Amino acid sequence: MTQEFLTTVFGWMAVLNIAVLLFTTLAIVLLQDWIAGVHGRMFQMERPDVKRAYFRYLANYKTLTLIFCIVPWLALKLA
Repeated sequence: MTQEFLTTVFGWMAVLNIAVLLFTTLAIVLLQDWIAGVHGRMFQMERPDVKRAYFRYLANYKTLTLIFCIVPWLALKLA
C-alpha cells in the first residue's frame, strides 16, 4: 500500500463519516420530537433521556471521526 492510496482511503472515509454525521444531526434536529418518541418507546426511555443519548451519540461519533479518519488523513497529507 502506498502513501497516496492510504491518503485517498482515509480521505473518502472521512467524507463518508462526516456525511453520516451531518445527516444524523439534521434528522435529529428536524424530526426531534417524532424520533425521540419512537426511540423512547423502543428503549423504554423518557424524552429527556433520549435527547441526552442523542447528544452523547453525536459527540462520540464526531470524536471518533476526528481521531480515526481526519487526523490520519491529515498526517498522511503532511508527510
